[in-house]
Amino acid sequence: MDRLGAVEALGRIIANVEQVIRGKPRVVEAAVLALASDGHLLIEDAPGVGKTMLAKSIARSIDAVFKRVQATPDLLPSDITGVAIYHQSNREFEFIPGPIFANIVVVDEVNRTTPRTQSALLEAMEERQVTAEGVSRVVPTPFFVIATQNPLEYHGTYPLPEGQLDRFLIALSIGYPAAGDERKVVQEQLMEHPLDHLQPVVSLSEIEEIQARVRETKVEAPVVEYAVALAGATRTHPDLILGAGPRGSLGLIRVAQSRALVQGRDYVLPDDIKAVAPMVLGHRVVLKPQLRLGPGAGRKIINDLLKQIPVPTQ
Repeated sequence: MDRLGAVEALGRIIANVEQVIRGKPRVVEAAVLALASDGHLLIEDAPGVGKTMLAKSIARSIDAVFKRVQATPDLLPSDITGVAIYHQSNREFEFIPGPIFANIVVVDEVNRTTPRTQSALLEAMEERQVTAEGVSRVVPTPFFVIATQNPLEYHGTYPLPEGQLDRFLIALSIGYPAAGDERKVVQEQLMEHPLDHLQPVVSLSEIEEIQARVRETKVEAPVVEYAVALAGATRTHPDLILGAGPRGSLGLIRVAQSRALVQGRDYVLPDDIKAVAPMVLGHRVVLKPQLRLGPGAGRKIINDLLKQIPVPTQ
């Protein structure tokens, strides 16, 4: 697949998902950028705004093995990774793979399960392998985790630790739809759900080729310096007790490359960095306790920094 083919394939995914997620083109594009960048996606918002529908729409747009996990307080790590069962007949253990062994894994309401179970995702997301019953097993390729979570102010939630948040390449909120879009959603779902008719528009091999084309997108030195300066500024910000690490800088560049490809370019502009920085870095910073005002607080800090750091002109 050449660059033009990758651009067309990304356009098909976006158009397919927009059949279900109405009036949120930037949200849909951001979710697809996470997939193209070979990262993972966290969607945080209030119940009922379409978090799970967005995740399912992306999963169904790809001809891939898809598994869904509903996180609950009694969910065990083995419910995600798998378990070994002893067979009395041959006196041997057989490993039964859990839902983590899929190309696309949707973990719904991830912050309703305990930290111990949340951590079961950590190794798979970062190392692309799972250690269960003392044996390391590689997860399929490509591997894309989409997790949804409710705001921490809601009952029965366990905050994700900073180390796990950092494993998500992009974190975003959907927000409530405009009145006109909400009216369309209600009318379309009176008889049936548009998700029921969603068909795959790309194959697994095409996703791997798209991810390869993303890595080939050119990034000039001034753009790299701009991304590093932005991530570095979070480490000295007076309102933050923890800034973005080098993984944040790398993620910023990678998602900017994906955005450039979606727009048909083979090079990254500073505008690409500016466009993706809030959703790549916002969840990687930790505000002082008195300043934590919801999931958008980190993104607001990043937007403020974007106004202060000089943009490269060449």
